[in-house]
Amino acid sequence: MITLGLNAVFHDSAACLVRDGEVIAAAEEERFTRIKHGKRPLPFTTWELPFHAVDYCLATAGIELADVDQVAYSYDPRLLLEEQFDKEKIALPLQPSAYPAKALWTSPWEPLQLAYIMNAERQLLDGAPHHIRKRFLSAKERKHWQWHYVEHHLAHEASAFLAAPFGESAVMTLDGRGELATTTYGRFDGRAFERLGEVRMPHSLGLLYEQVTDYLGFLHSSDEYKVMALASYGSPEYAGVFREMISIKDDGTYEIADPKLAERFGPARQRGAELTKKHFDIARSLQLVLEESAVSLSTILKEKTRSKNLCMAGGVALNCVMNAKIRDAGLFDNVWVQPAAGDAGTALGAALWSDWQARGLRAWSMDHAYLGPAYGDEEIKSFLDRGKVKYRKMHDIPRETAEVLERDRIVGWFQGRMEFGPRALGARSILASPLSAGMQQRLNDIKDREDFRPVAPVVMEEHAAEWFTGARTSPFMLFVYDVAPDKAERIPAVRHVDGTARIQTVNRNQNALYYDLLRAFRDRTGVPVLVNTSFNTRSEPVVCTPRDAVECFWTSPIDALAIGSFLLEK
Repeated sequence: MITLGLNAVFHDSAACLVRDGEVIAAAEEERFTRIKHGKRPLPFTTWELPFHAVDYCLATAGIELADVDQVAYSYDPRLLLEEQFDKEKIALPLQPSAYPAKALWTSPWEPLQLAYIMNAERQLLDGAPHHIRKRFLSAKERKHWQWHYVEHHLAHEASAFLAAPFGESAVMTLDGRGELATTTYGRFDGRAFERLGEVRMPHSLGLLYEQVTDYLGFLHSSDEYKVMALASYGSPEYAGVFREMISIKDDGTYEIADPKLAERFGPARQRGAELTKKHFDIARSLQLVLEESAVSLSTILKEKTRSKNLCMAGGVALNCVMNAKIRDAGLFDNVWVQPAAGDAGTALGAALWSDWQARGLRAWSMDHAYLGPAYGDEEIKSFLDRGKVKYRKMHDIPRETAEVLERDRIVGWFQGRMEFGPRALGARSILASPLSAGMQQRLNDIKDREDFRPVAPVVMEEHAAEWFTGARTSPFMLFVYDVAPDKAERIPAVRHVDGTARIQTVNRNQNALYYDLLRAFRDRTGVPVLVNTSFNTRSEPVVCTPRDAVECFWTSPIDALAIGSFLLEK
């Protein structure tokens, strides 16, 4: 059985293809269109399906759209139609914004959005861009699929419990919003999943974090990770203000009062304006109260499920500092976060859920995120030769790249299948030595990033606990650990101002070439750690193709590019 999962309603549009329970391919649309997040989360953009990501998934599986048995769309408009609209017709004024919305959290353009969602199947059949239409054409005559609308948070939940390495688990999703839900709790016992509770709009920890992100002058639904980084520089002076906003009940539901941020804190910061202590303190206060709230919700879920394992997804679950607080609370033996925890991951969850519902079998777990496109040496060489790019062929990629890194040069690393999700995990990475304290600033300059942004380490799995206190297997860069005190001076580039690092562990089974590079660097320096950041520059998606990699290399101060078996140096 072949199932195609789609995420398209808000942002991070993505596609995923599952065959008999196994994930064959998954990718975000942004990697192909080069538009960050694929699109902005607006009603006007809902019609835009991830056609390029779908085309990639079909090509990887060697099929056409007509061969798909199920299409799973990670949003169920019927939940809103039943709540708000007549089921046959939707009225849309010529000037919707001239009319008041039904509630503060709704949009007058919502009827247009719902109409687009209800017609998504027609759009999939007819809307593919001309240059990639070949694999879509036959579906008009031969389609036989079943179309499934999967509730947004159910797709988040399934992306966690059906991908996790556990037979049973408690499940928590924390997101901005879906159709109506913003937070959900459940339990998976290996045979069935039960939704135990949910929080509905307008109460949302994710949206509160988005509102503060916007107030601090960053782009909401995009830059929340910057606020998390900013928080490390502040003090929780306003924690009481945020605690007063959030009221958590014994059953895990909660309410959030209107934050009225400008009234509480004064005028919002404008983009590019100076960051002051007050901004740092607001970010720190918000982050602290988010952590406290998440631990409280996890405690309630633990009491309800008595599970040893917790699986998480939703955009808020990308907050690695919050995840570490849940881990360190000791409520669960294991805490696992699906690496594409944001909305892109709902394509994965919708596909896995629909496959599981149809077949009743679970055949796969997610031990790596390398689900995107790969390019072989022949294709890479052809591109380099056509562009008259100077390069040399490497005969021992790990050893020769480690020699470049040891010289304190920064390397673009383009190897194997691209990662699914927002984290660079050793396929589309910028790598550097962690030995120099100035490396963090150099990398931020290369990527045109804010000075306060940390860079993260990758470490050989078997050495992780030596270099990071209490470190466990962490292949997806979704938890922070303290840098071991006796190692801090040796790897200053990856130690954040609060003494932590967001680590990635890697073993040879997950990514042999990446692991061998770490080992080669360790053999030369005694340090089994490298700096790993995403291969992109400011406001650009992570690179996908050889063209993307070479363009990023030549238009930034990156020193070298290891692309397949070839090395480019400046």
